[in-house]
Amino acid sequence: MAPPSMMTPFLRSGTPSQSGEHQVSSAVHSAVHSRSHSPTDFDTSYNEDLRSQLKVRGLLPPHVESYELQKARCLEQIAQKSNPIDKYMYLSNLRNTNVNLFYRLLMDNMKEITPLVYTPVVGEACVKWSHIYTQPEGLYLSYADRGNLRAILDNWTAEHVDIAVVTDGSRILGLGDLGVNGMGIPVGKLALYVGCAGIQPDRTLPITIDVGTENAANLKDPLYLGAKMHRVSEAEQLEFLDEMMIALNDKWPGLLVQFEDFKNPFPSLERYRNTYTCFNDDIQGTGAVVLGGTINALKNTGIPFKDQKLVFFGAGSAAVGVAKQICELFIKSGIPESDARKMFWLVDSKGMVANDRGDTLQEHKIYFSRDDNNGQQFKSLEEVVDYVKPTALMGLSTIGGAFTESVVRKMASYNEKPIIFPLSNPSSKSECTFEQAMQWTNNKVIFASGSPFPDFEADGKVYTPGQGNNMYVFPGIGLGTVLCEAVHVTQEMIYASAVGLAESLTDEEREKGLLYPNLDRIRSISVIVARSVIRAAQKENLDKNKTLQWLNDMELDNYIRSKMYNPAGGDHSGASSPTLEVNGQPAQLPNL
Repeated sequence: MAPPSMMTPFLRSGTPSQSGEHQVSSAVHSAVHSRSHSPTDFDTSYNEDLRSQLKVRGLLPPHVESYELQKARCLEQIAQKSNPIDKYMYLSNLRNTNVNLFYRLLMDNMKEITPLVYTPVVGEACVKWSHIYTQPEGLYLSYADRGNLRAILDNWTAEHVDIAVVTDGSRILGLGDLGVNGMGIPVGKLALYVGCAGIQPDRTLPITIDVGTENAANLKDPLYLGAKMHRVSEAEQLEFLDEMMIALNDKWPGLLVQFEDFKNPFPSLERYRNTYTCFNDDIQGTGAVVLGGTINALKNTGIPFKDQKLVFFGAGSAAVGVAKQICELFIKSGIPESDARKMFWLVDSKGMVANDRGDTLQEHKIYFSRDDNNGQQFKSLEEVVDYVKPTALMGLSTIGGAFTESVVRKMASYNEKPIIFPLSNPSSKSECTFEQAMQWTNNKVIFASGSPFPDFEADGKVYTPGQGNNMYVFPGIGLGTVLCEAVHVTQEMIYASAVGLAESLTDEEREKGLLYPNLDRIRSISVIVARSVIRAAQKENLDKNKTLQWLNDMELDNYIRSKMYNPAGGDHSGASSPTLEVNGQPAQLPNL
């Protein structure tokens, strides 16, 4: 039987409560409400024998469909939706009612479906979460339930969980504090874990902890689904997280926890990284994916590493995480750490980060704070660009349009091939668009963004932008960690994922000047990233699955592939996949 839906905690509608009350009425005219069926039983591709085994004959329309016909129907329905949020809701419903079909659709249309499942559309979904809510997705752990979290975990009846993605909703993308509305993030991340790296969907767990919100609109909104209270203190939240981490590892020992979209991600990472198997995607995943693209970008400039100068617009946790990853690259290439740190200039809302600026710097900014500015203070990004004349400009500010025409043209005047990475999400927060960067640099920019942008045509040539999407690395990090049963996720494992990503480009992709591989190959990319992570864990003796040490790289790749979830699982239909025709002509599937 097909595996149960990823996001539904295996609760049967109509199952009696302990008190015997609130049972689903027998008058509900839907087979899905039957006590004997899971929503995943109702797949029109199942052949007659399987339908008989599942006792769904007569509950499905009689025609046994091929996967291609199912996909055509799905694509047609998506195309008929008038706006992205409607498409998101359709896909969410499909994931919860026919998990295999959803992942076949995602894997066959990765480039088109991913923006509808995750960024940028998930940002709108999170803002509207309490207003578009229709069914349970994931587990909500409320501060009011502290002291009882272990018992609450038992309501999620999965026998095994390999990966949990946890958010507190305090900094969702570039949208600020959304409270429990942030649940769309762990839901979306785990959909990508399954689609991109083949984590079993029924072994994933999205978690949102509700410790209050500082979002005034949510607190006044009668439809807001979270607790109507201000956020607890950082100390109280850490105490709550302590209980959660103990409970998770008691119920599912050794599971991997990915922390996501915490306003201050450092305390939890530092508190748990050496005790549990965990990592923070905002700090480490973002850093790794940008490093992977930066490795290829730096090679494309032809400028030696020692002569590179990088300006970061934005000095938050993600920016510092990225800078530290790139700094490690320079150190591993032989540049002394003291010199490598001086290759970075960070700019925040008060200007260039410097020791003598006159304010108290947050701890995470100190590592890159300048002490060589001779008392000069630079208040704007453009002033810093004039002062540094950088080879690369990185944007993690969440300030849309911050890379102005003037700044970008100056970058082009300083460099034959300027590196410009506007990495903020969603698209509205991007520091510039691909089209702008191309036009303002006479098409010579080396570009990667956080959100997707369309191709750009000039001089009879089509230019494809790079997208430093975390989905290139975090699924492979998770898959490798789970398969080798690593007890911790270390910086060496994160760094290895970036190197694996950089090395995953094909010769054809390199000839095109691409910084990141084609998303259509995401599963093969995840295999390479997972292998790199496993090898790094083995070198540090952190792997409990020692049998993988005996495999060469080809054998290890084959092993990784064999463990990846396959939503087709063999063709159940026995039906052929005819060419779709309309009036005797091959049909054109709708654009999404």
